[in-house]
Formats: sequence, C-alpha cells, structure tokens
Amino acid sequence: MFDDNQIFAAPLAGITDRPFRRIVREFSPNAPLLTEMISCHSLVGAHKNCLRNFDNYADEGNVGAQIFGADVNLMADAARILQDAGAKWIDINMGCPVPKVATRAGAGAHLMRDHVLAGKIMCAVIRAVDIPVSIKTRLGWDDEHRDWRDLIQIAADSGVRFAALHGRTRAQLYLGNAVHPDVSDMPIPIIANGDIKTASDLEELDGLGYVGAMIGRGLLGRPWVLAEIMGGAAPQNIGEIVLRHLEYAIEYYGEKNAIPMFRKHAAWYSAGMPNSSEFRIKVNRIDDAGALKVAIREFWGMI
Repeated sequence: MFDDNQIFAAPLAGITDRPFRRIVREFSPNAPLLTEMISCHSLVGAHKNCLRNFDNYADEGNVGAQIFGADVNLMADAARILQDAGAKWIDINMGCPVPKVATRAGAGAHLMRDHVLAGKIMCAVIRAVDIPVSIKTRLGWDDEHRDWRDLIQIAADSGVRFAALHGRTRAQLYLGNAVHPDVSDMPIPIIANGDIKTASDLEELDGLGYVGAMIGRGLLGRPWVLAEIMGGAAPQNIGEIVLRHLEYAIEYYGEKNAIPMFRKHAAWYSAGMPNSSEFRIKVNRIDDAGALKVAIREFWGMI
C-alpha cells in the first residue's frame, strides 16, 4: 500500500532524540523521521541545557524538525535555524494536547482553537525557509469542535505541503481508539497518525485517501517497527540493539544524564518478556553504565 518513504516516525517528546533516531535509521534508511518537538523560544534563545537545540541533521538522512510555539516571529526564526542545521523539512506542531503547551503556552493543540494565529504562523514559517513545511494536528479541540477540515484548508491556502492528522481530539488526549476519517477530498496530502502499529493497521486506511502513515507509540521498545511494517523481520538479538542504543545515549548526553533517561527505553525493550518486571526494578536502581550494561547482557542472555 505504501512505500518505505511513506511510513513516518512521529515526533515523541523525550523519546525521538538523536540517539533514538540513529537506532531507527539503522533499520529504516529511507523512512522520514521527525525530531522531538522543539520550543521556538528555547531554540532561538540557544538555551544550553537543551542539547537538541544544537543538533545537526546533515548526516541523518530524511529528518524533519518539529517546532512549537505561539510567537509568529520566533517560529519563523526557529525554522530558519533548523533549515541551516540540515533539516529536510519543518513541521509545525498543532496537536500537542498537554496543558503546558496547549493551554499555558497557547501553542500545540491551542492553534486548533485560533485559526487566525495558526494561519499567521504557517505563512511566516513558509516565507522563512526554502524547504517544505508540514503540520501535525488533531481532529479538533473536542467533540463539539471537530473542525480539522477548516484548519487543513487554511494550511493548503498558506502553502503547507502536507499534514499529519492524529485521529483523536485534544480532549481525548491519547484515550480511546483513534478514528481515521476519509481525507480523499483534502487539498493537500494527509498522513494518518494514531494507533498504527502493524501492517494490518495500514490496511484499514485503504480507500480513505491517505498518502502515508505516521507511527508514534508503536516505536516504543521497537525502533525496527517501521521496517517490520514494510515486511522486514524483527531482529533476533534485541540485547545488542539495547546496548548500542545505550552507547549512543551516553555519547550524546554523557553517562550521568544518559543512565536515568535510558531506564524508560530499557523497560520498553523488555516489555512482555519473562522476568521483565524484575529487570525494570533492577535497572531503576542502577546509576553506573558498566552495571547497566551487565544487567542488559544478563537479561538478554548475552553472558
């Protein structure tokens, strides 16, 4: 149904950082990957405590950078910075439902409530860069305001190249089942997002007009899932992948910061395996890279 360059890795806060993208890329050389969402304020201000503000994407292949914010000028400036850093396209977050983004910051999903501001941001970002611009949004703010079609039309009129549509409202957060409406009559290409984890999930999109699919939570503990959906086999020795991912994280963040950040990945990789609960408890008590590597090797039978 789709080619490998039509199956996207979604932006996941705290997850799809550079180390994780390196692992995904090993399995999916052609897949379009998105960064974690990047604050326009943090990026333009070059906040040093946020490493992703200084990422260079030139060696990452087809990687798009997602930005969020409500300041028109800062969003444009952020887009320029990311273009100069080697991003292949810019994605504007118009769907993040968490309160600190969607309500307190007036960004993310809040832009579904303020189409005028959304239009200004899209136009400013498009004028600021020479690379394609996309948006990622939801069905609407709540059941009474499922006005995604209006926002997609504004995006098309602004010059946005394509949109990813998450099949839930902001009010739903990530609860309930995602619903993928027919998008055959939309003026720009639409990527389906929400509850897509297997090849069979793609079959449900057939005939609805989507030109691709974006995988989010299906990536957790399964960075090979994009390749698997396209018919590839799951890796035989997951432990080797976990160790390599850990090394990438230490290289990027330094050991002190990488170890606590990596615990969640260790839990996801081990989910569903025998004795995984005991493994997670053990990992959560480890602060040393050497000890963590030993625990990983033991759990996956590499010792």
